[in-house]
Amino acid sequence: MKEVPIWEKTTLTLTEAAAYSGIGINKLRKLSDKVDCTFVLFNGTKRLIKRRKLDEYIEKNYSI
Repeated sequence: MKEVPIWEKTTLTLTEAAAYSGIGINKLRKLSDKVDCTFVLFNGTKRLIKRRKLDEYIEKNYSI
């Protein structure tokens, strides 16, 4: 099976999202724990990050 590059994936694991964005895993976990977080998707207990929504979040914010 061919592996899909990170920049083409719809959702990312915390490890992939950290590598993609440059934001640490612990910071991503803290941000995605918030009730109003728009870039997190839970598949059971697995936490996935919506790549495009994360990009939008980063564009809108000055600091995290």
